[in-house]
Amino acid sequence: MKRLIFVVGILLIIVVGFLYWKEKNQLLELTLTSPHNTAMYNQVEVKLEKEAPVYIEYWEKVSGRKFRTCVSSSKKDHRLDLLLLKADTEYEYQIVIDNLFHQKSKVLSFKTREQSPWLVNHWLKEERPHDPDALGDDGFILVCFGRLPGYMALLDNKGDMRWYWQIDDIGVRAASITPRGTILAMLRPFVKDFIDDEPMTPEEVRNEEHKKPMRRGSIGFAGGTGIAEVSLTGEMLRRLDMNKIHKEKEYQVIHHDLWMDDENHIYTMYRPKKVAEIEVNGKMVRDTLGGDGILMLDTLGQVLKTWSAWDVWDIEKDPYISRYMYDRFHMNGFCFDTDSNYLVSVPIEDQIWKIDRNTGKMLWKFGRGGDFKMDSTAYFSFQHTPYINPNGDLMLFDNGLYEMQSGALAFKLDEKNRTAETTLKVKLPKDKYTSRMGSAYLMPNGNLLQCSSKTGSILITDQSGKVLWESRMAYAPYRALYVSADLFKNYFTEIK
Repeated sequence: MKRLIFVVGILLIIVVGFLYWKEKNQLLELTLTSPHNTAMYNQVEVKLEKEAPVYIEYWEKVSGRKFRTCVSSSKKDHRLDLLLLKADTEYEYQIVIDNLFHQKSKVLSFKTREQSPWLVNHWLKEERPHDPDALGDDGFILVCFGRLPGYMALLDNKGDMRWYWQIDDIGVRAASITPRGTILAMLRPFVKDFIDDEPMTPEEVRNEEHKKPMRRGSIGFAGGTGIAEVSLTGEMLRRLDMNKIHKEKEYQVIHHDLWMDDENHIYTMYRPKKVAEIEVNGKMVRDTLGGDGILMLDTLGQVLKTWSAWDVWDIEKDPYISRYMYDRFHMNGFCFDTDSNYLVSVPIEDQIWKIDRNTGKMLWKFGRGGDFKMDSTAYFSFQHTPYINPNGDLMLFDNGLYEMQSGALAFKLDEKNRTAETTLKVKLPKDKYTSRMGSAYLMPNGNLLQCSSKTGSILITDQSGKVLWESRMAYAPYRALYVSADLFKNYFTEIK
């Protein structure tokens, strides 16, 4: 028996040795570059003697935080991305050939360069709250810059830039995350809506014109003329310039929002007009009315379907049509409800409308004068950024034109009984009042990410409204979007 065990052991050693010899591979070439010349992104090119899968383990030399890239498929030439790196930071790393015996290279090192001066965010001031735990280690804040060069950037919990994408000839007004892990950007020409680009003092915000609507023409209302889809490695996968795709002027300008659904259709807002006879000062006149609607596009920018507010609006029963004729609705955002129908923000009415996505019919109106019984102290005014939060509630940013105080609201809607329960009411300090733009998102840790656009402030509050963290931008951000680190899970994961 002992002899048999000894023989089997020898055979196993021989087999294992043979397999190790057969799988033994050599790292022939290694190149590390920064493709977009940023401090936050490096790319590693690996050349092997034989085909094999590869991944990289890398860690911050000082803190020891360790990460692992995704596994590249079996081949000789590999290209792996190291994303969300910290500027001016030393890293160590190893190439791992992912065969049966996991061959590791020697420990190598690199240091990211200092952050580019124009990307340094000088938000950290002693007089401002800056609790790094307010956002958490696993989240980022996406901001857009609408002037030239336009850009999108991710801020971390210390206010540092960790991801950046730039486009030289046009600005970026707004952005959203797609189901396929890319970023959709609304491109807007420079000098359009320039009134919204500069931060204002609280006194300037309170003293500015508050009447509705603003009446800045078809290009206004956070207008854009194009769409870009950008990968997380900063590659522009497509750019759709609407004026080059469409001869119809109505389709050449989009505004406020854009989304992609699970079938890769793109949705955005446009400005359909309507020629009608209306009463002005006791006389019937024929004029062109300005409205809003939703475009459904394919990834080439071709229009698949449209919805117009004029399809559900009775002009003859509208007492304000002559007053607001050039901007009757000023729709400034939309999202998909849990049943995939549209939820549209209609700030002229201080309401959210639900629209059947297939038929285009109005299902209900929510807000002041709407179809739901609700707490009158939770009425909102000139609201922005509707969305369904992680609790399944309708959430929005209340600009608060009447009381001149802005903040987040969330509601649990009973659509059958037409009742609304207020689940969140988180006002910002009065000196953060923003009469236009703005956003509010509920984060996984229960805190709220809020954007006071007019004052240039991005804030994190708890649910009592206490400000935990504040970044004061040098411009007026249209909104600030919470982005989970899970967005990058197909590129890397942290090794706990």
